[in-house]
Amino acid sequence: MVRRIAVTANVTRFSTHTMRHLCLTGLARMGWELHAIATLAGHRSTDSTLRYIHLSGRDLADKLGRGMGQIHAWRVDLLTGLGTGPSAGGAI
Repeated sequence: MVRRIAVTANVTRFSTHTMRHLCLTGLARMGWELHAIATLAGHRSTDSTLRYIHLSGRDLADKLGRGMGQIHAWRVDLLTGLGTGPSAGGAI
């Protein structure tokens, strides 16, 4: 039935499996841990889960930018003696 609707809508590369890919990719974009996604998907191996997750270069660049922002804030706190960063007193 899903296949018939997809063909009628001229979206030939859509199937019920497409929804699985979209869901697992969405969870990865939201920051879910890979192991948690694998568990939800019912995969024994995270290698199987990785086949379903399709992050773009933009997704990865955004994640890197957020991470670098946190690291920069931690360094500033450490250097200014405030020690209030994400891991105050610890090392990154």
